[in-house]
Amino acid sequence: MNMILAAQAAAGGNNYSFLIMMIAVFALMWFFFIRPQQKQQKKIRQFQNSLQEGTKVVIGGGIYGTVKHIDDSSNKVSVEIARGVVVEVERSYVFADARQQQPNA
Repeated sequence: MNMILAAQAAAGGNNYSFLIMMIAVFALMWFFFIRPQQKQQKKIRQFQNSLQEGTKVVIGGGIYGTVKHIDDSSNKVSVEIARGVVVEVERSYVFADARQQQPNA
């Protein structure tokens, strides 16, 4: 009888250790994967909200251009990608400051 109780107590201890292990794994995944991604998204949102005309930007697809006009009411940005070629994109489609993205020649 004592042997059965000891086996049940040992099995119950394993359930808690498994739970602790799963919590630790989730905490590590959050710390190394989710948290940095959230910080990066926050940085991009701040950049998108601080856009000004004349800022050199990178839009989706890796296209470099210069902001020509910002329409806050419709959340659209006009970006000149070549002389005389202006495209209109959503503000959320502007990802980065082109001056920080270009490699030094």
